[in-house]
Amino acid sequence: MRKQFLVRLLAVLLGFTLIASACGDDDGGDAGDDTSGDDGGSDDGGDDGDDGGDDGDDGDDGDSEDTVDVTQGGSLLDTILDRGNLVCGVGGNAVAFSETQADGSITGFDADYCRAVAAAILGDATALEFVPLTASERFTALASGDVDVLFRNTTWTQSRDTTLGGDFGPTTYYDGQQLMGRVADGFSAASSVSDVDGAVVCTNAGTTTEKNIAEAATLEGANFGGITLQTFEDFNQVTDAFIAGTCDIITTDGSGLVGRRAVNDMFDDWAIFPATPISKEPLGPMYRQNDSVFADVVDWTVYASIILDELGITSANAQAFVDGYEAGVSDPQVGRLLGIDEGELQSSMGLPADAFFQMVLQVGNYDEIFTNNLVPVGLERAGSANAGWQAGGQIYAPPAR
Repeated sequence: MRKQFLVRLLAVLLGFTLIASACGDDDGGDAGDDTSGDDGGSDDGGDDGDDGGDDGDDGDDGDSEDTVDVTQGGSLLDTILDRGNLVCGVGGNAVAFSETQADGSITGFDADYCRAVAAAILGDATALEFVPLTASERFTALASGDVDVLFRNTTWTQSRDTTLGGDFGPTTYYDGQQLMGRVADGFSAASSVSDVDGAVVCTNAGTTTEKNIAEAATLEGANFGGITLQTFEDFNQVTDAFIAGTCDIITTDGSGLVGRRAVNDMFDDWAIFPATPISKEPLGPMYRQNDSVFADVVDWTVYASIILDELGITSANAQAFVDGYEAGVSDPQVGRLLGIDEGELQSSMGLPADAFFQMVLQVGNYDEIFTNNLVPVGLERAGSANAGWQAGGQIYAPPAR
């Protein structure tokens, strides 16, 4: 009996081994087919495939070995270095974030982060082409390769992160959606979504704000009659419609409402509410996926601006820090980030050793970028999520080591 049992057991084990081997072959083949099918079959995959053809980056995504070669030797970073400039997608009419001036220049928080990346890569914050994009244009422009990176008040969401062929970098501004109405109509900072029952609410088309306000109205319950939602291509049109009386309420990220109220000098006439935003809107850079080299450059430009802020290194004193640096005495992060000591960290990323020195010297650290652009319209770091982590906020960077 024992011998018969052992013989049967060996036969069963042999059978499982053969089946497992066959399944392994099938899974490997399916995985390869699925990968190439997804890249080429879906709309977003098709965009990414086209982009790979343009840049020579992503044409062989189905082959894992080729993917490694692409990220190491065929990054967008190489294209930018060869081209000699960074192409950055911005809003162009976002108060304090990216505003087009009369002379055609673009200023603002997002615009300065474009300059910071250009300074880090090319050593020149002006080696840059701005491409103003509407909310509905931005993702297509990124996927098609018309822009290298988006710094365009873009909220990091699950669907955008997983279906558009792009990835998000560090959050540069923590925002939240609010509403704005006229004080003359009875609205105040103490108002809530329930107070807009029956109102005409206007916002941008194709944004998270459009969906958020519709969902917030739905959640108000049976006693809430609803709202009439009107959308426009850009927020200039939204604001114009509000001023003309077409809209009772306008809604977008709180920072956008603060900016619009400031430039129209309506501090006492337009009320922003509710005090607690109705959504989370983490804003930051977005770039095409499957290019870790370029992603690292964008990410660490942001992180470096934050760490240099923590270290007290600004555009005004960066040179003094370089001149006075002493290995073993000064904070080692200073030497690493400014390219004095252990500058190979930047070199290993494909950047000059002094990349972040040029970034802070020409553009500034996080606080400078924030203070120069956002404080003038009434946005403050203190007491907000945009304070540094040591001050109770959420602006935080991994260590430079």
